[in-house]
Amino acid sequence: MMTIIMVAMQNSILSIESVQTGWKADESLKQTQPQCVAIDTFSSNVAYCGTFGDGLWKTEDFGHTWNRTGRGEITSNDVTSVSISRSNNGNKIFAGTEPTALYRSHDRGESWQKMVSLNNLKSSRSWSFPPRPWTSHVRWIEADSNNPDYLYVAIEAGALVQSHDGGETWIDRVSEGPYDSHTLATHQMAPKRLYSSAGDGYFESPDCGQTWEKPRSGLEHHYLYGLAVDSENPNNIIVSASQTAIQAHSIEHANSLIYKSAEDRDARWMAISDGLPGPSGTTISRLAADPTAGIFYAVNNRGIFSSIDSGVSWRTMDISWPKEYLFQHPSALAVAAG
Repeated sequence: MMTIIMVAMQNSILSIESVQTGWKADESLKQTQPQCVAIDTFSSNVAYCGTFGDGLWKTEDFGHTWNRTGRGEITSNDVTSVSISRSNNGNKIFAGTEPTALYRSHDRGESWQKMVSLNNLKSSRSWSFPPRPWTSHVRWIEADSNNPDYLYVAIEAGALVQSHDGGETWIDRVSEGPYDSHTLATHQMAPKRLYSSAGDGYFESPDCGQTWEKPRSGLEHHYLYGLAVDSENPNNIIVSASQTAIQAHSIEHANSLIYKSAEDRDARWMAISDGLPGPSGTTISRLAADPTAGIFYAVNNRGIFSSIDSGVSWRTMDISWPKEYLFQHPSALAVAAG
């Protein structure tokens, strides 16, 4: 089985695939400021990339060529999140923007509909992204792994909201939930469980977001960003963390690391260092789980890393990493089986 990886770098997309001799990487969508990427796991040559300033793009040949989609229907050129909801009735594509708006496509990106009721939520009056406080954006869109009609949307910053009818109507945030979710996950083997890696810490919900817990024993860094859950073990979780947003995202002040949860859910989180670059000078990692059990990937300004032992130890992937990448902050990572 071939593994395919897409990385949204600061100024381009890296499309990486496993070959007999190792890994093959191609660069595309140069100078477009990619923000997010999603691979269609039923048709792995198909992927979507949202950019800041150049709208939403689609490839049908694994990144060799891209075509703009949603022009004229997605009214903002700043597309900050993209997600694919898979069901027996066909895939739905969701795209989120800055200013906050959500769009849905039933025809593989040929046409788009705005989910207008999202912006009618009471909490929308307080949504505000700290670096640009006059606006906010959709940071993450998570289609539930067990119920394709359930959709979770993280607004940066201010809310984690949900829909039970594919985006037609919405349920507002709950007071004890995460305020600033950066990455959200569901898992086929853990129905109703939500995982949130947020600027205000790590959160889990056992009941589709009605109530939340904050298991943080061992987590000495509380600004979290990346999150991945083992494809075959819903209790094996990794997160990326820093002390502050500046240390997470600024090349000059970068200082971050990765934590792994103990599979005994009552035990402590553990900081992971084997095979990874030291925290100083490392921007906060984007994380992804391989469809094969026990395999994780991470990307930051220092390179792309993989783990085949459930996140315990890591190695640098043999992919060219030009000097200019050391000064870039990757914004997204997606992995699928080809």
